[in-house]
Amino acid sequence: MDPINIIIGLNIIATFGANIGAAKKGVKDKLGISKDKPKTYLQTLPLYLSTVTLAVLIVSLFQVGTLEYKMENQTLRIIGLIVYLTFSWIQIWATKVLGDNYSQDIVIKKDHHLITSGPFKFIRHPQYFSQFLLDTAGAVATLSFVLAPLALIQIPLLFLRASLEDKLLEKHFGENFRNYKKKSGMFFPFVG
Repeated sequence: MDPINIIIGLNIIATFGANIGAAKKGVKDKLGISKDKPKTYLQTLPLYLSTVTLAVLIVSLFQVGTLEYKMENQTLRIIGLIVYLTFSWIQIWATKVLGDNYSQDIVIKKDHHLITSGPFKFIRHPQYFSQFLLDTAGAVATLSFVLAPLALIQIPLLFLRASLEDKLLEKHFGENFRNYKKKSGMFFPFVG
């Protein structure tokens, strides 16, 4: 197997291990009490799409749905690998910083706190930004022509989901959230 694909495969296993606590917590949250949880397709569709992109990435590791690996593409693939590794761990970091506030759903929990530290100091949605970048970088690193369009399809869904979360956070945290919003960008520092 290709060395870049081996590294990606090992990273998938490592990030699963790092995220197991958040996954267990997500199941508990489904059963827990929430203060506000909008009913919308944005609760499930982006999650299903990210599951599909992960499955396609795993299949791409076996060079199914990929372009032929040629030496002239090696630098591009290495850049893709570096971006993929970086943002897969930034996503984990963001999950850890959220702590008890983490949920797979768009929800305000009973004891919800506004998190403005870690990666949230600069951008309000580092997990969504990371999801897009790691899927796009995974497509580049594996040269997957199947994963690339799926990563691009996520953009409007992640933007809509982030916008809905911003509205919900503003509703519950009012002026504190508005002040935080002035100091941070939606996906890029100080933009949006």
